[in-house]
Order: sequence, then structure tokens, then C-alpha cells
Amino acid sequence: MNHRLPKTAAAWSRLEAAGTAARDRRIEALFAAEPDRLARLTLSAAGLDLDLSKQPWSLADLDAALDLARASDLDAARAALLAGEIVNRSEERPALHMALRAPPGADFRAAGQPISAEVDATRARMKAFAEQVRAGPIRAIVHIGIGGSDLGPRLIWEALKPLSPRVELRFAANVDPAELAQALSGLDPAETLVVVVSKTFTTLETPTNAETARAWLRAALGPAADAQLVAVSAAPDRAQAFGVPADQVFAFWDWVGGRYSLWSAVGLSCAVALGFEAFERLLAGAAAMDAHFASAPLETNAPVLLALAHIFNRDGLGRPIRAVVPYAQRLRLLPAFLQQLEMESNGKRVDAFGRPVAHPTAAAVFGDAGTNGQHAFFQLLHQGTDIIPVDILAVRQATDGDPAAQTKLLANAVAQAEALMVGRAEAEVRAELAAKGLPAAEIDALAPQRAFPGDRPSSFILMDRLDPERLGALLALYEHKVFVEGVLWGINSFDQWGVELGKTLATRVLAELEGGPPGAHDPSTAALIRKLKT
Repeated sequence: MNHRLPKTAAAWSRLEAAGTAARDRRIEALFAAEPDRLARLTLSAAGLDLDLSKQPWSLADLDAALDLARASDLDAARAALLAGEIVNRSEERPALHMALRAPPGADFRAAGQPISAEVDATRARMKAFAEQVRAGPIRAIVHIGIGGSDLGPRLIWEALKPLSPRVELRFAANVDPAELAQALSGLDPAETLVVVVSKTFTTLETPTNAETARAWLRAALGPAADAQLVAVSAAPDRAQAFGVPADQVFAFWDWVGGRYSLWSAVGLSCAVALGFEAFERLLAGAAAMDAHFASAPLETNAPVLLALAHIFNRDGLGRPIRAVVPYAQRLRLLPAFLQQLEMESNGKRVDAFGRPVAHPTAAAVFGDAGTNGQHAFFQLLHQGTDIIPVDILAVRQATDGDPAAQTKLLANAVAQAEALMVGRAEAEVRAELAAKGLPAAEIDALAPQRAFPGDRPSSFILMDRLDPERLGALLALYEHKVFVEGVLWGINSFDQWGVELGKTLATRVLAELEGGPPGAHDPSTAALIRKLKT
């Protein structure tokens, strides 16, 4: 059954018709047909330059996508999000990560209750703590969390860490004991701070790793070990029950989703290791993108246009996969971060009212740093049987190292976007091989293999340098993009019930592996448990 709202049904039909028409033309041809294409499809926002001109839509298709946004009441949904209204309906919560990076003195409200003063107080406490730690004997931090409590801070550290950090930052997320063992290896417990981050303090992985890390501290330091244990949680009472001193528990709030939480005290480890000034600059960059998203008209709004480009590929052209390739080694974790942000937020099969969705939702996201990805999966991007849209990100100025190498990196980024779109015609390949004197039979075999179909779409995001402000703006750009997509699909982007079933069943299986009585399972699962117990 089609559950589209009547006012969006016609807009969706127009978008899908535009996608059908787009299959019969090439992207490259649109530049000649549309003299103002570059002007309409390139823009700057919060220190980022965005080029969507190599996407498969015509300007008329863009207008159809904007009509869909208007028919979906995107303006009203955006206003509700920023006003702190209940947008996470299944959990009856606002989603106010924007309040976490607003300048001091803001007036955000969650479901009508003022929250900005509490955010400011927590931020001031984080700053005092960061300065205290950096002035003391601590030389390393081990950050323990998983999902949103790990991916965001891990990305921030990888992107911004100095070559010779005053405080080293390591991470442990996986319950696989090898990861924590590696994180603790070679550290002096007397100079190590353990930061445990868990929204609920009930997720299996984090308390398990926290108990091991605490035992490591206590074995070396005795009762004094707990002074080097810090917790960040929306359930501070559970953190204290775990044994973290009350004055070393930092709270955040249930209106902060885990994958949107790096801007809160969840980012404490980064605030300490990078210095609080860098963390404040990160917040300022995200706040600049928030301001752009809140005020820019839909047709010049960077998160809106990026979302519409992705939706045109996903729903207009039926493309279920997207690649993300940052041409910056320091951003190599961005694809993993976006996997959670996008696939956990919008990987939904029912809408916000529990009804089956009317059209495909989130695309699967994968990627790696360029140029590494060119030597791995770019073969599939250029010549595979599926057309996979690509987000390419590049940084104009080198953060570290040789500027000449940076120029070569940029050349690859620009060339790959061009190659994906223009391809290489088989006739051109045949002429080249014939000029080399190859026989006709060999040309017939080789030419199809060396031809590139092209017409593969990409978005290009360019920043002058990888600094805290631009990194904050980039992450906020994708956050708001995900929200816009959720509005158009009619889904709740802020819950994640799909992660719960496996966690529940893992608790049951664990009890059996630890000697409990056998439970009711399918034959395959029961056999695996028996094998593991022997």
C-alpha cells in the first residue's frame, strides 16, 4: 500500500519521472544545454565549497526535487527541529545537538524547557577540567565507548591531532579484548586517564572494557586509581554506581542522540587532548553551518541540496549504494562515521507512524581515503555494472608534509571526478590501439576492457584547510543532510530500534556460554552455542 501523503504523492511522481528521463541522457551534455548550470549547482557555506554540477539531474530536475522538499513541509520541519519540538516521536524527545555548539548565551529549549544555561555550565566545566588535566602529569587518555560514543571523537582526533601531541589519545570500542589490550599497551597507569563514555551505562561492550581498564589502573595504583577514572553519561547515577567519583562524571542529555553527541561532553577526551580552544573552534564551525541551514533558502541551502542530490540518485534512479572518498588521510574515518550517521538514522522500513515506507530509504555507504581507494574499489566505480554515486572531499592546503605531494593528491581528486563523469569512449581506445599497430582481433578483445562508460555522478566538497572550524562545518553539513532526507522519506531519523534485537539476544547467548541452561534457539544457533561451549 502506498502511504504517501496526498500532497507529496504528486511531487514524488514528478521526481521519479525526472529520474526515468535522466537515464536517457549524459551528465556531461547538461553543461552545454544549461549555461547557468555551474552557478545554480555550486555554492559556499561555512567555509565549505560544494559542487553538485556533476550530479545526474538537470536544472528542471532540481526544481522538481525542491518542489518535493516544499510539499514535504521541510521549512516547517526545520523550524520544529530548531525550536526543540518533539521530532523523535517514538521516544518522545527533541533532537537538539545544535544547542551543544551554539555560542554561550543562546536560548535553546527542549520541549519548551530552557537548556542553554545548562549546556554552557557543562561546557565551562569541561574547559576547567581540560586545562587542569593538561597542566598535570597525565600523558595519555584511553577513551572507552562504542557507536556514537566512539566514532565521532575518534574521527575528530584522527583529523586534528598534532604530530607530537602533548597528551596521547587512544580508543577502545570493540568488546574484542585485543582492542583494549592494544590501547593500554605501553602506557604508564600513573600518567593515564581512562574516560568511559556511555549514554545508558548498560551497553555490553563499554562496561566490559571499562571494568578491564579500571582493574589495570587499580593493579598499579591501588585505591588512588579511581581518581584517574572519568565518565560521560546521560545516566550519571549509574556511572557513580560503577565507581566513578561524582565530581568526575560529566552528564549529557536524552535529547542528544548518540551519533550526534560528539559536540557534548562525549567529546571531552578530544577537548583535553587537543586543547579546549580547538574544541571550541570545532563547535563554532558546526554552529556556522547550523546558522546557514536555519536561514538559507532551500534552493541555496547546502545540506538541503546535498540531500536532494542523494535522494535523486536513491529514489529517482534506484541507486542503493554511495561511496565517500575523502582525499585527506586525516579524514579516512569519515566513511565509517557516515555509515552510522546515515544508515542508523535513515535505515528504516517504516515511517514515523509505523507504516511501511513508500520508497527506498538510506543508501549503503562505504569508502576510504583517496588515493588508497583508487587502488581498491575504484575499478568497480568506473567499470562495474552498478552506477555508484560518489562524494569526493578535498583539502586545498596540506596539514602536514610536502606541499608538492598535496598538489598531486588534489590532482587525483579532481581527475577522478572528471573521469567518472566523462569516461573514455571505445572508439577512442580503438583508434589508440590501432595507432600502436595492434591487429584487429586483439583490438576487438582489448578495446571494450579499456573503455570507460562514464556518466557516473559525484559531489565535490572542497575546504581550504582541515582545521577545527571546517571539520565542524563538514560534520554538521552531513547531520542536517540526514535530517532533510528523513523529512522527505517521512521517517524518524533519531531513533535506532534496529540495533536492539541483536543486543538482547547476545545477553541470552552470553548466559549460556557462561554455563547457564540452554535456551530456545533455531537449530543453527543452538549448534554454534554447543560448539563454542566445548
